[in-house]
Amino acid sequence: MGYPRSQLMDPTVSGTYHCVSRCVRRAFLCGDDVFSGRNFDHRKQWIEDRLLFLAEVFSASVLAYAVMSNHVHVVVHMAPEQVDRWRDEEVAARWVRLCPVKVNGEVAPELCRRKVLALVGNEERLRELRARLGNLSWFMRCLAEPIAREANEEDGCTGRFWEGRYKCQILLDDQALLACMAYVDLNPVRGGIASDLRTSHHTSIHRKIELSDSAALSRPIAAVAGPSMAGFLPISEGEYIELVDWAGRQLRPDKRGAICHTAPRALQRVGDDAAWLSQVRGIEMRYWRAVGTLDALLEAAKAIGQRWLKGGRVLASI
Repeated sequence: MGYPRSQLMDPTVSGTYHCVSRCVRRAFLCGDDVFSGRNFDHRKQWIEDRLLFLAEVFSASVLAYAVMSNHVHVVVHMAPEQVDRWRDEEVAARWVRLCPVKVNGEVAPELCRRKVLALVGNEERLRELRARLGNLSWFMRCLAEPIAREANEEDGCTGRFWEGRYKCQILLDDQALLACMAYVDLNPVRGGIASDLRTSHHTSIHRKIELSDSAALSRPIAAVAGPSMAGFLPISEGEYIELVDWAGRQLRPDKRGAICHTAPRALQRVGDDAAWLSQVRGIEMRYWRAVGTLDALLEAAKAIGQRWLKGGRVLASI
């Protein structure tokens, strides 16, 4: 049975979420399709480019992502309050950048400029657009729809490409956020698609490694795209990479170095290592609508008139 996301999510308040979109009809977003023998690796770049673009348009910070063969993980922080501080001209310009006027398939700059001017003079429409530019559902919709159209055109077919409803978990505290980011970044390694973090292409951890120099590694951790939110966790970029590498070795005992059970010091600033590793292992299986400490889950359950949320029993047993 599905539940409305509004039970736990207030679209007018900032929040951090783990979203998963999956393909239907045995469709392969990327990678090798064992049924047709075709390879769709080029589509992975579509997703990355789209995420980077949307983070520039929406009031959204992309904290982690992983593009898999038939599904996509995104950890994103939405800040709808920030949109209220944007001038009318900025709201209109951002929306036109998202939905530009095109002529014969090409963006028409002059017509786009006119569209911006028309929107600025329409207060009712601007209120609607402000709500959209800070809304998670619109962010995910604008990620999925263009990819579906391009993929359907390439496949020579019509109909649904994505499941009608994306999965969403609200992340209630820093420990849950760090665990979810690590879970997302470790997807290719855990699935046996990549041998290590450096070969985990089209993930946020790979992007961090590729773009980081010695100076960048010592800086506070920041978003991959969108408003940087520098220092949103009490660790540096380098400490995060070290922590994800360590977690991967614990979750994959066949990995070199897995016998080292000493947790990185950075984990002590976020939470208990045993509880945190348990969260990383079971982000999707052990939790449902929310991820957090036992107290946080109980508080969230109480807020929606329930006694329990999935994941609480697991934490109570640790």
